[in-house]
Amino acid sequence: MPSFPPPPPRATSLFRTVDGRNFLIPFLLVSSLFLIWGFCNGMIDVMDKHFQDQLHLSKAQSAWVQFSHYLGYFLMALPAGLLARKFGYKRAIITGLLVVATGGMWFVPATHINAFWAFLLGVCLISMGLTILETVANPYTTVLGPDQYAATRINLAQSCNGVGWILGPIVGGAFFYSSGGAAVAQGRLYIPYVAVSGIVLVMAGIFAFSSLPDLVASATSDNHPSAVDSDRLSIWRRPHFVGAVGAQFVYVAAQAGIFSFFINYMVEEAPPVSSAWVGSWFLHGGAAVRDGLHYINEQGASRLLGGIGFVLFLLGRFLGAGVLRRQPAHRVLGVCAVGNVVCCALVVARAGWISVAAVFLTFLFMSIMFPTIFALGIHGLGTQAKKASAFIVMAVMGGAVMPKLMGHLADIYNMSVSFLMPGACFAVIATYGFLWARLKRTGELTSAAVQRGV
Repeated sequence: MPSFPPPPPRATSLFRTVDGRNFLIPFLLVSSLFLIWGFCNGMIDVMDKHFQDQLHLSKAQSAWVQFSHYLGYFLMALPAGLLARKFGYKRAIITGLLVVATGGMWFVPATHINAFWAFLLGVCLISMGLTILETVANPYTTVLGPDQYAATRINLAQSCNGVGWILGPIVGGAFFYSSGGAAVAQGRLYIPYVAVSGIVLVMAGIFAFSSLPDLVASATSDNHPSAVDSDRLSIWRRPHFVGAVGAQFVYVAAQAGIFSFFINYMVEEAPPVSSAWVGSWFLHGGAAVRDGLHYINEQGASRLLGGIGFVLFLLGRFLGAGVLRRQPAHRVLGVCAVGNVVCCALVVARAGWISVAAVFLTFLFMSIMFPTIFALGIHGLGTQAKKASAFIVMAVMGGAVMPKLMGHLADIYNMSVSFLMPGACFAVIATYGFLWARLKRTGELTSAAVQRGV
């Protein structure tokens, strides 16, 4: 069993360090970034079905939206890490916001061009800016306070991301699924993105006049107590980091697949809904009649995505932040991943409303995975955390590759069978979670150990 130093006597809060510094204000500022990229991601997740209808694409073809989105992450992750190391957190954040604004404004000429490639370019540009923000903000939250609460802070910040995920599909659905039809909606795609550009430009101004300390994570680890020794060891010789890159790849693959094909699943696989539910304020106008029965349509599915799916996602983030203060982070990750393996199996079984409920539960179990994998991967890396975070962010390329496989399965079989893809991904994540202690070479981690480490 590894020995850990006692918790700092004055580290009584998530943001106050042993020397008395309080980083609550910087944390709140950085958390606002999580909101903006969650909102942008949420809008992208409801674009797939729109392009299927407007451009008559197959599900596999519409997955080019996700491919373009995550391609931006892949292309920009290493430059973003270099930018953060060379110029610090503050300048990197401002640069990322400006790139997002540029991508949002591109949707104005893209709407006039009215070609699939033009919209994909806009998606890619925005994601390149988001890559910079994620590469900087995720590790930054882990150093804005005592080390023992790093995983809790990153999950709290990711809760703001969850709010963005809720709002994104609601706003996107209002513009992408116009009552005037797909052609009318196509001419309105630029409106929410121009609004995003204006907001992020204001945020860039706020950050320009804000004071953000350029902090470095602790490099102390079990086998390498010296910060110097820790920083000399290549990150690729750290099994827990290498495992985190792989786990993040398959996690984002699963998340992107479920999010982007959620509307397809609800429209094609959900059982008919009662007339009472159709007349409710939540689903009003969100159902279509087929064979004399009411089924959820694209607009109704968009509301369910934002109003239930991402609410559960946000709830999971808040609950996870509390659980991670008391339980080992790696074990919580493993348990949640197993929960999602079961949920995906229920979806594949096509068990009616039970399968629909299982789809929603995947949002709850997924909620803590990205930030927790991130925190586990950069644990004990010290000044190498910025470099490591760039590779972990680059791993989101899984969201570009795997949804095409999910779409291919749906085209050949059905949307239910396509959930075999995320189910397999969650099985890999569960393996990483339960084996993390061995990969970290620390032995079994107790709750107290987590509070003093991850």
